[in-house]
Amino acid sequence: MSVQNAQFDSAPVKPEDLSQPLYGASFGQAVKRYFKKYATFSGRASRSEYWWVMLLNTVVTTVLYIWLMMSMANSIDPWTNELTGSAFMVPAGLMMLYSLAVLVPGVALLVRRLHDGGFSAWFILLGLVPFVGGIAILVFSLLPSKPEGARYDAGAQQQQYLPYPQA
Repeated sequence: MSVQNAQFDSAPVKPEDLSQPLYGASFGQAVKRYFKKYATFSGRASRSEYWWVMLLNTVVTTVLYIWLMMSMANSIDPWTNELTGSAFMVPAGLMMLYSLAVLVPGVALLVRRLHDGGFSAWFILLGLVPFVGGIAILVFSLLPSKPEGARYDAGAQQQQYLPYPQA
C-alpha cells in the first residue's frame, strides 16, 4: 500500500502523471518532475518531491560557494588584502546563473508544496518577513499533505471545506 493510498484512499499515481503529486518520489523522479513542471504554479507537490529538490539545490549551491571562496582566497594579495586575480569570476558567474535558472521552478515548487498542505500560494509572502517568515515557510513545507489541497489541482471542482460538520 502506498503512502498516497494510506492518506487519501485513491489509486497510486504514476511518475509520468504530472497532474498529481507523487508521494514517496525517489530523488531522480523528484528532480525530473521539478524540471518538467518548470513554471507550473497550479497543482500540488508532495513532501518527497519538495525535499529531494531542496537537497539538490543545497548541494549544488554549497559546492559552488566553496569553489568561490577557495578562488577568492587564492586571489587575495596577502600584503594589501585586495583581490588581484579574476579566478573567482567563474564560480561567481556559475553561481549566479544557477540561482537564476532555479528561481522560477523553485518558487513554483514551493507554491505547489503549500497547495499540497492545503494553504494558499499567498503564504509564500511570509518569506518576506525577516527570520520569522523563513521559519514559517519551513514549517509549512514540513507539514503533511491534506485532502483540502486537492482543490488546487487542475480541473478540480470547487468544493467548500468547512472546519465543522453542517446540519
